[in-house]
Amino acid sequence: MSGLTKKIIAIAGASAFVSGAAMAADLTVVSWGGAYTKSQVEAYHKPWMAKTGKAIVSEDYGGGIAEIKAQVESGNVTWDVVDVELSDAIRACDEGLLEPIDHSILPPAPDGTPATEDFLPGTLHDCAVANIVWSSVYAYDSSKTRNWNTPTTMADFFNTKAFPGKRGMRKSPKVTMEFALIADGVPVSEVYDVLGTEEGVARAFAKLDTIKDDVVWWEAGAQPPQLLADGEVVFSTAWNGRVFNAKNAEGQSFEMVWDGQIYDLDLWVIPKGSKNKEAALDFVAFSTATEQLAAQASWISYGPARASSEARIGTFHSDDSIKMADHMPTAAANFKNALQNDFEFWADNADQLNERFNAWLSK
Repeated sequence: MSGLTKKIIAIAGASAFVSGAAMAADLTVVSWGGAYTKSQVEAYHKPWMAKTGKAIVSEDYGGGIAEIKAQVESGNVTWDVVDVELSDAIRACDEGLLEPIDHSILPPAPDGTPATEDFLPGTLHDCAVANIVWSSVYAYDSSKTRNWNTPTTMADFFNTKAFPGKRGMRKSPKVTMEFALIADGVPVSEVYDVLGTEEGVARAFAKLDTIKDDVVWWEAGAQPPQLLADGEVVFSTAWNGRVFNAKNAEGQSFEMVWDGQIYDLDLWVIPKGSKNKEAALDFVAFSTATEQLAAQASWISYGPARASSEARIGTFHSDDSIKMADHMPTAAANFKNALQNDFEFWADNADQLNERFNAWLSK
């Protein structure tokens, strides 16, 4: 676990977090913690609990499918709904670890458009329903830079001469290797063609070699903002919503570099053998309704997976002067040199590249 297990209990119309196991859960929902889980609690969990009268236990994890696989194969499934990245959803479904989800249970858009036509292309799958579009970017503390020496490109992240200091990077080959190739001059349209070759893999590792001694590796989404705030790194890769939250909810002087951003989806899945399958399906349908996805976007700058939610994106929940649409990964100003994560590539190559990445780290 990357965070504490938390319980959300509906009591007389109110909701509260309670640690421990004082009350049995009607549903266990697993996500990534921090500001992201907070956005889900406010937009999904609390309204669903108020509607159904059921209790949700919210648990944090660090991603991947290892824990889902262990539960399913042992026959002891304790998770009901899990927020996963797209490549993991595809892989887990292919391995028979997930329950199928009938898209007919998903509510239509407010104007009656069927959900299957309202969800963005590529966001509905046999075993998964998307909720957000998010991006990996890198960030820096603007209070510690000078106007004439602020980073603007992915190449700057790897330039330790012009920008000396430690870098924070996610301890995973996914995104890390793509960033390395973009910094090395590979156009975003060609990144996966290059990474699909032995020469391309070697090129990515060679570029990472140039900053390896300066990297602080992170594993949980809350870490990059903390690394920046503590001055442990000058730059850090991060999830865009975490940086937005640190700046706008916590008052940090952070800025994002959108050049070379890698955007992806997060989706709800239901582990095979969930003991609360019907409640899980109801939660997935409820939380991916137009209104709920738009509501989440008022808490964190991740784009909703439904077209009908876009027009309903308003302002930041605690500051009406911040228009959330401007801070989404897909906003025109942010999307000029973006790369979509190739979920098929990572579904097919994750094991091999994880092994090589870990071997490279240990050298």
